[in-house]
Amino acid sequence: MGDVLKKVPVREQDAQVRATNFDEVCLGYNKEEAMEEASRCIGCKNAQCVKGCPVAIDIPGFITEIKKGDIEAAYQVISKASALPAVCGRVCPQESQCEGKCIRGIKGEPVSIGKLERFVADWAREQGIKPEKATEKKGKKVAVIGSGPAGLTCAGDLAKMGYDVTIFEALHEPGGVLVYGIPEFRLPKEDVVKKEIENVKFLGVEIETNVIIGKSVTIDELMSEEGYSAVFIGSGAGLPKFMGIPGENANGVFSANEYLTRSNLMKAFKEGSRTPIMKSKKVAVVGGGNVAMDAARTALRLGAEVHIVYRRSEEELPARVEEVHHAKEEGIIFDLLTNPTQILVDEKGWVKGMECIRMELGEPDASGRRRPVVVPGSEFVIDVDTVIMSLGTSPNPLISSTTEGLEVNKWQCIVAEEVNGQTSKEGVFAGGDAVTGAATVILAMGAGKAAAKGIDEYLSNK
Repeated sequence: MGDVLKKVPVREQDAQVRATNFDEVCLGYNKEEAMEEASRCIGCKNAQCVKGCPVAIDIPGFITEIKKGDIEAAYQVISKASALPAVCGRVCPQESQCEGKCIRGIKGEPVSIGKLERFVADWAREQGIKPEKATEKKGKKVAVIGSGPAGLTCAGDLAKMGYDVTIFEALHEPGGVLVYGIPEFRLPKEDVVKKEIENVKFLGVEIETNVIIGKSVTIDELMSEEGYSAVFIGSGAGLPKFMGIPGENANGVFSANEYLTRSNLMKAFKEGSRTPIMKSKKVAVVGGGNVAMDAARTALRLGAEVHIVYRRSEEELPARVEEVHHAKEEGIIFDLLTNPTQILVDEKGWVKGMECIRMELGEPDASGRRRPVVVPGSEFVIDVDTVIMSLGTSPNPLISSTTEGLEVNKWQCIVAEEVNGQTSKEGVFAGGDAVTGAATVILAMGAGKAAAKGIDEYLSNK
């Protein structure tokens, strides 16, 4: 037995080696390590960790099964609440959710709940264990728009309740942000994402790809002509934001969304790719969230020197601590308290540098973070040939503009009840980034779960 105050360390690829490949960074626990880590859990009666989980997994329940060595039972406990445990174990911000509430963390380190969830899900996949299907059918059809984390969760939960569910996905491959947004080295596509989607299909969910709701078919048509009794919109937020500075339209300026989609979904990082991505020497990534870290670490693996340019200090970086730590280990340079003012362009229209200005932190703003203020006369130029803008995204207005009676707010986000996902249009529910704007995978899953319950109540009372 190790020190009960400290987590069982998790094995990782060496930083120098992984900076040159797209293999997964974190290698996860084996069974012995998982059982040892599980033994640190004190099995609280009033478990705070469950309150910190947006999908309310019975965390003490599954950890108890790991302690006994019954990993299959642990998997069935998790899969009652979560359709994507192998994904969540990898990309959830556990430190601010379940692990952030862990009592063990008051005097020592919290139990490594995320790594244990990942171990259980990976073990179940390798053993061919499947989630439990619905026993009875309800005989009602529900349409789900988008096959990202919100859509997959909503569809999986509804299928377990006995509904006939079809997911409509605009892209040629299901998975949403899990396939186009998050890089291989954090979330392997073949072994993890595809297998979790297969589990959702195993529950009876059908997935139709290359269907653009609002173009191929509208929500009104799905309900009036195709016989769907309810619709869930989980179409995400894929419309990138830009700064509006001079030179932003130059060749060599990407949105993080485009850069990551080309690398992750279209495999542009592979030799001989049909859609190769620009081979950059020096890249500036503007922004400080998880997506900025993903774009920066992708550019690094493609052979560039990479700078993260962020207008606040390290304390205010919105990215997960683990992501920032990994980026630094791999050699990414952080230019903090720095704000771009214009992108310099050569005579052929290509990026030849980025002019920036130094910032200092002033008084707190509405978000409670100290507002960055310009330091006069501190302009300087970063010599780069590629700029990746990672400033967040907003929902595509196509669905809302083609659906009669669907209310949106000034950011084009669909207005929906938090408790059940009900929108202003009867029978239409929504959740995830389409409602909140860009947020995390697990919050989208929580919204998908709440909406599935809301749809069930709505259809049961109808």
